[in-house]
Amino acid sequence: MTEALNELGSHIEARRPDCVLGWQVSRHGELTVDVALSNLRGLVEFLKTDATCRFTTLVDITAVDYPQRAKRFDVVYHFLSMWQNHRIRLRVPVREDDTVPSISSIHPSASWFEREIFDMFGLLVSGHPDLRRILTDYGFRGHPLRKDFPTTGYTEVRYDEEQKRVVYEPVSLVQEYRQFDFMSPWEGAEYVLPGDEKTEEKAKG
Repeated sequence: MTEALNELGSHIEARRPDCVLGWQVSRHGELTVDVALSNLRGLVEFLKTDATCRFTTLVDITAVDYPQRAKRFDVVYHFLSMWQNHRIRLRVPVREDDTVPSISSIHPSASWFEREIFDMFGLLVSGHPDLRRILTDYGFRGHPLRKDFPTTGYTEVRYDEEQKRVVYEPVSLVQEYRQFDFMSPWEGAEYVLPGDEKTEEKAKG
């Protein structure tokens, strides 16, 4: 399988050198291709139509946040070729203010995945037919899968009986709720599990 993926990586690079920044096959037998953002759509279309590739199934689109990098995010695409029995990962480095081109006209199923990376990471997708939040509320503040998003969020939602509607309020936690000692609940426990007493008896004997 590794040899076949190496051949596939070489084939893609040779046919579309304008798109491929680099590629590698991991020790787990996974082909990852680094792609220039400006040529993403061209490569996706090539992978779908080329007879050697035939990656006609889009499995997933997600992103990874690296706050310390100038190109803060990697947008990651996973495709499957059922004809060749191959999988491929495309990795596209993007800046926070970059616009990612939609591939929904090539793979219609991309529409929901692209809405998800917009919602969770705040990445704008150009050419999308209906770019809006998909997992969070319309009034939600921030993007939960960014590394700098607080675990408590910014607002809390509750139903107000007096106003007879859902209201948003800033999160307000007292300081002791933010203190974590990471101690296991079992540490210091005096409870002896059944059978442990035999171990203690053998140690004494």
